[in-house]
Amino acid sequence: MPDPATPPAARKDPCTIEQLGRTRTDDYAWMKDDNWQAVLRDPTLLRADIAEHLRAENAYSDSVLASTQALQAEIVAEMKGRLREDESYPALPHGVWRYGVRYEAGAQQPRHVRFHEDRVDQEEVLLDADARAKDHSYYVARSATHSPDHALFAWAEDTQGSEIYTVRVKDLASGALLPVEIGNCTGNFVFSPDSKHIFWTWRDGNGRPVRVFRRAVAGGADELVYEEKDPGFFAGVASTRSGRWIVISSNDHDTAESWVVPGDDPTAAARCVAAREKGVTYDLAHWGDRFVVRTNLGGATDFRLMTVLDAQIGDRAAWRELVPHRPGRYITECTAFADHVVWVERVDANTAIQILPRDGEAHHLATNEDAYTLSLDGSYEFATNELRYSYQSPTTPRQWLSYDMATRERWLLKAQDIPSGHDPADYVCQRLLAKAPDGESVPITLLRRRDAPEGVPAPTLLYGYGSYGVSIDPTFSTRNLSLVDRGWVYAIAHVRGGAEKGWNWFLGGRGETKTNTFTDFIACAEHLIAQGVTEAGRIVADGRSAGGMLMGAIANMRPELFAGIVAVVPFVDVLNTMSDDTLPLTPPEWPEWGNPLTDVAAYDRIAGYSPYDRIEAKPYPTVFAIGGLTDPRVTYWEPAKWIAKLREYSTSGRPQLLRINMEAGHGGASGRFKSLDEAALIHAFAIWAEGAARSS
Repeated sequence: MPDPATPPAARKDPCTIEQLGRTRTDDYAWMKDDNWQAVLRDPTLLRADIAEHLRAENAYSDSVLASTQALQAEIVAEMKGRLREDESYPALPHGVWRYGVRYEAGAQQPRHVRFHEDRVDQEEVLLDADARAKDHSYYVARSATHSPDHALFAWAEDTQGSEIYTVRVKDLASGALLPVEIGNCTGNFVFSPDSKHIFWTWRDGNGRPVRVFRRAVAGGADELVYEEKDPGFFAGVASTRSGRWIVISSNDHDTAESWVVPGDDPTAAARCVAAREKGVTYDLAHWGDRFVVRTNLGGATDFRLMTVLDAQIGDRAAWRELVPHRPGRYITECTAFADHVVWVERVDANTAIQILPRDGEAHHLATNEDAYTLSLDGSYEFATNELRYSYQSPTTPRQWLSYDMATRERWLLKAQDIPSGHDPADYVCQRLLAKAPDGESVPITLLRRRDAPEGVPAPTLLYGYGSYGVSIDPTFSTRNLSLVDRGWVYAIAHVRGGAEKGWNWFLGGRGETKTNTFTDFIACAEHLIAQGVTEAGRIVADGRSAGGMLMGAIANMRPELFAGIVAVVPFVDVLNTMSDDTLPLTPPEWPEWGNPLTDVAAYDRIAGYSPYDRIEAKPYPTVFAIGGLTDPRVTYWEPAKWIAKLREYSTSGRPQLLRINMEAGHGGASGRFKSLDEAALIHAFAIWAEGAARSS
């Protein structure tokens, strides 16, 4: 057994790859198990030498961070103290029923419950996820929902972290599970409006959602409703709140297409709403006798809203303007009620909710904090004036609100309770602007204690993502308080590649402009240093998934700025992954990064920033990479190869650490308390790394 105090020495087994006239050598390609698809379903099938290496890496990380164990336990206790053990969330009405989610004291997983509006004290448990999780080291239930007739309840469950779900259906009258169990599902399913069928999305052998099936709840064979032939497009299914339509969508990162099935005839053939056109994307909400279409059609970069009558489905020329495109006001989502259309806009890294009556002028919900988040909380009902939404900010715990769209009255339904106590006035949230090398202003959201010493640089955790147009919202986090209360600053760099400043902000950090994401993050770090918030060598950078690519890139570009780098499920082996078209996400990702299998310019561009390929001899900070063995999105071998190569090339003498969760996938540990262990580990690592950097 290797000495856990000694860094694992990964063997080098050079693999030469010829591609588009280019040659590269990968010394650690052996870490990818050729049988990876089977490993996703059964982790015990992992090749023995790979398993041994990963266990050695875990043991080494535990050894290096052993001195932080007491701190980790202390932080876990703090984080747990901020969570209500018996938490519950406001129930949503649907007819005479109210459907909600709550936790029993000490439970890792929630209970899904309902009660009748006339019998609020007679709760019915629809799904006890904690009970179902007892026999599994990993358990997630998603898409839990009731049938429109309130007679059935269904959910999709994953017991490995591989995101391969099984749908289960419960008869609410008898309490028995029906034999309609559906396997190999992506977790995406809906009931038909007549409650007699389930439409569900099938995952193929490469982990891609490419078919939508229909199955009768009473039993019978699956019937194919839609099949996506393009490996770069992913399919999904939803139902409209109006109950009039089932919507099948297929899209990549640039282009979308939707098909609809009438709700009153769920066995009818699907009809195409508008044929796919490269670069045009759209999604749908149903509004009585027409669809509201959120689209970028006609160069509407930040999206516009249009309508098309049900009778004109298939005729794109029949689309009519409802809300015009306004540059800089990015419409992120849209929903419809009988008498109102509601959409969310994002402007300068904050959000607003806009409400348009069927006959009247639009008005909006917003607030005046520097940084905040407004979000829609969903609804089961179409013919209602009630809008459920939430408000929160880095200083203010989440509030659930009910808003009457007709009278414009609002009620506070619930405020997030922090049992150990929390006073927003003890904290300060600021919005700063850093100047990027090309002159763009990059927003930074900063949280610190109000009583922090003025003008004294503080250790800082700087978080970044910057991909797919995903915005990192300034939300309230009970976890980050453990760092901030210890004198740290927590900051979010709203870099390009996200959509915090609109869809052009995303376009400015993808494909040919991807390196803007990295230089934006570095500019944010330098701005925090220049403003005296922190100092070089006292910043710990943090990024997850595609944000891990950002972490790898900035480690290669400016290692001296950082005391440490945390990269969770990091996408760092970009060139190899984008060259492997058997991996689940590779073909759909080509619009984002480019296709290095066919495009020489894309190959060279990716090779120019791919973190794994750009490692060279230099003094790297301590990097802590965390992965999941059954992760279908960022495979375990990416962080494993990256750390092995960093350890080989780094001249700083600082440890390079890897932890692979052998019982989880992309989302990490399941369970609300188990997940705190990983969060506390990351905080403890940050504190340890910053202290080690200052003392070295």
